[in-house]
Amino acid sequence: MTNEGQPSDAAAADLNEAVRLHRLGRLDEAEPLYRAVLSRFPVHPFALLNLGLIHKARGQFENALGLWRTAAINNPGHAGIPLASGKVLAMQGRLTEALAAFDQSLSIAPADVDTLNCRGNVLARLGRHADALASYDQALAVQPEYGLALINRGNVLGYLRRPEDAVASYREGLRQNAGGVEILGQMLHQQLQVCDWSDYDQTRALIAQRVGEGAPADLPFSFLAHNDDPAAQLACARVHAKDRFRAVPPPLWNGEVYRHDRIRVAYVSADFRNHAVAHLIAGLFEHHDTVRFEISGYALGPPSEDAQRKRIRAAFPVFHDVAGLSDLEVARMIRAAETDIVVDLTGLTTHCRPGIFAHRPAPVQINYLGHPGTMGADFIDYLLADRHVIPPGAEQFYSEQVIRLPHSYQVNDQSRAVSPETPTRTEVGLPAEAVVFACFNATYKVTPSVFGAWMRLLNKVPGSVLWLLDSNPAAVRNLRAQAKARGVSGDRLVFAPKAPPEDHLARHRLADLFLDTLPYNAHTTASDALWTGLPIVTCAGQGFAARVAASLLHAVNLPELVTDSLDAYEALALDLATHPERLADLKARLAAQIKGAPLFDTDLSRRHIEAAYTTAWERQQRGEASAAFDVAP
Repeated sequence: MTNEGQPSDAAAADLNEAVRLHRLGRLDEAEPLYRAVLSRFPVHPFALLNLGLIHKARGQFENALGLWRTAAINNPGHAGIPLASGKVLAMQGRLTEALAAFDQSLSIAPADVDTLNCRGNVLARLGRHADALASYDQALAVQPEYGLALINRGNVLGYLRRPEDAVASYREGLRQNAGGVEILGQMLHQQLQVCDWSDYDQTRALIAQRVGEGAPADLPFSFLAHNDDPAAQLACARVHAKDRFRAVPPPLWNGEVYRHDRIRVAYVSADFRNHAVAHLIAGLFEHHDTVRFEISGYALGPPSEDAQRKRIRAAFPVFHDVAGLSDLEVARMIRAAETDIVVDLTGLTTHCRPGIFAHRPAPVQINYLGHPGTMGADFIDYLLADRHVIPPGAEQFYSEQVIRLPHSYQVNDQSRAVSPETPTRTEVGLPAEAVVFACFNATYKVTPSVFGAWMRLLNKVPGSVLWLLDSNPAAVRNLRAQAKARGVSGDRLVFAPKAPPEDHLARHRLADLFLDTLPYNAHTTASDALWTGLPIVTCAGQGFAARVAASLLHAVNLPELVTDSLDAYEALALDLATHPERLADLKARLAAQIKGAPLFDTDLSRRHIEAAYTTAWERQQRGEASAAFDVAP
């Protein structure tokens, strides 16, 4: 707020007193004084600007924007007015309008670092990461110690898959005492992308401490990769939700009871493209019972015209690409369609838009598949799970009501194609005869304790190798150095380049045993392995993300591959690797039952998911509050 430029009469005293009260947070007392100034000077820029800030603080965004439109028209030389408008427009998800407002502000004050930083944030949300980086760099050219721009620059460098540069930017931002929210966790996440564990234990302990104190220190999704305490995961999610939604908007749905011939279900996702979630769920959309359900799709996130997007679009009778719309606009579309159930398939993962659901566009709102944990938000009613990922008694760690499906919560597409051609081991750089351990999980899931177990296995199984994904050169370099430090030659780590999905699935046939990660298990990667006949050894932790592989193994009738400690995990993997007849028996059992296993029966999963929707819908139709329940087999 400001009191610059006030008129030199009695209004000056009112303006000064209004600003004093405003700074003290006494908004109800400041407001009439601003209005007194405007009664004498109806387009006074700073009275309009500050009065708009009061409306913004109350969540009355349209009132604020109206005041600032008046101010901008009558005071075209004041850069702070379009800057304020741009910030509120960005909060509302009206990104194109926000960008125009920031550009207008910069046309007046081209070196304003706050505006350049805000402009970068909007460009990043629009997916224009290179342009966002340029905007942050402009701000830093003016003010090199501007910590917030350094932090946001780190975020964008992460999106641009430049994790080492991201970490450097975060470190400098922290050195400048930038007050960015959740930055410690984001820095650790980028370090884990390159398997830089130099301060892993200290950083994760500090993050856990801050989360325990109720302070934002990590994003809920990245927190899952280094903390397996479900109580802490809930605390992290609740802190994030409280910080992100300080003023929850009024609901669009206000208790109306729809009477439709079919239950209307809307799926909202940023991942309707070549993405792990899409690979799992595409078959569900194609199998839905169209007599009982009317489904629609809402695509967020980056534009895509890949084969997976085309397949998913074709599966929906109604499909909307809403990436360019604001949260409120998307929510209004869902509400206008009288949607009974809206399913958030993205949760708090990349390109998430929880603000859509904060507007409460539907009577029943469900968190499913994309985010393996709680969202910590009061506006999400249910979470689809199973008895393995959320055992009885663990419901207290989830803000949602838990719906347990009878087998695995994870739906799979039984039509996923596997290339008929399998390369030879020699062609992919593997030894022809030795034991091949594999883990195709993302590098951020690889923790020092799990990697230590892997290296002990390589030391105990002569000639064996560990087959990993080639995620980035820094991770390859760091993992080989970590192997050497544990007495294992770096060349016993073999890195697989990216490949088309069907070819990637085919090369699983060359491995002997998939080694899971903890505390963030293999999810789609575990289904990939099992679908191709590759057994998995997992260690079940405490939280949802740490128990997914256990869920999948139970759903293919291989529960003996689930362990409850890293020592037991290592011992089981060693036993199988040194007793090829036992491993061969496991592979034969898996191959024999994979087609009929509940995990890969898309239509069975569809029936269970539809039963979950029906029960939740029936409760709502009767006017009952959401409540946990189990779906019968």
